[in-house]
Amino acid sequence: MPGDPADNAGRPKPAGHQASRAATLDHVRSITGVTERDWDWYTWHHDYDEPGTALARRLAAVQDQIRTALDAAPPGPLRAISLCAGQGRDLIGALARHPRGDDVSARLVELDPRNAAVARDAAEAAGLPRVEVVVGDAALTDHYAGMVPAYLVLVCGVFGNMTDDDVRRTIGYCTQLCAHGGTVVWTRGRWEPDLVPEICDWFAGRGFELGWVSDPARGWGAGAHRFTGAPTPQVPLERGARMFTFTGYHPRTGPARHRP
Repeated sequence: MPGDPADNAGRPKPAGHQASRAATLDHVRSITGVTERDWDWYTWHHDYDEPGTALARRLAAVQDQIRTALDAAPPGPLRAISLCAGQGRDLIGALARHPRGDDVSARLVELDPRNAAVARDAAEAAGLPRVEVVVGDAALTDHYAGMVPAYLVLVCGVFGNMTDDDVRRTIGYCTQLCAHGGTVVWTRGRWEPDLVPEICDWFAGRGFELGWVSDPARGWGAGAHRFTGAPTPQVPLERGARMFTFTGYHPRTGPARHRP
């Protein structure tokens, strides 16, 4: 729940607690009996279960950046949000195996109720009662009210499904979503022309410091930026706004770069 103090902030959990919680998460299974369709955002997640796939490698890198941010976090309660969270594998997987997992109150926003159900079950199985899953349009700022500014903001699987202008616009809203000293972790496919360098520049122009960006040779893009330029007081969340329009993408050419 947002704002609830943690009774063990900053203290590592016993090894048995972490191992038990991680083992439980590993046994979470996807919903069965769902009809598969072409380009279905539920079945799309299946590649995460195949070792060596680009999605599996990207997921591991994103989880590493989440853990890095948590390692550097100040003691006490923390807040996290995830846009277009899917099945929550990045955040839930990282929290389940991290000593600060119980300190984090999180809100995952996902439009597909099947993916949201998987995320909800995974959080419960991992022993993360402070992880909330909301079924809704992640582009709407109202879904994050009461949870921002957050120490950790995940924008994964999002930038590759919108126009360039909407990517830049969403980065602008990250100054409202992310707390000073917090981290935004994002992903983006490296279709040509590669937008990743511009994404890094847009974050820099909004007061974010680059912490890490993936090597282009990996074939996929991801990055982590720490917010160091928050004004005092921080810009409040703009209510009733739409940050972006989710367009989807073509596997070979990526999303439409510009709105028709």
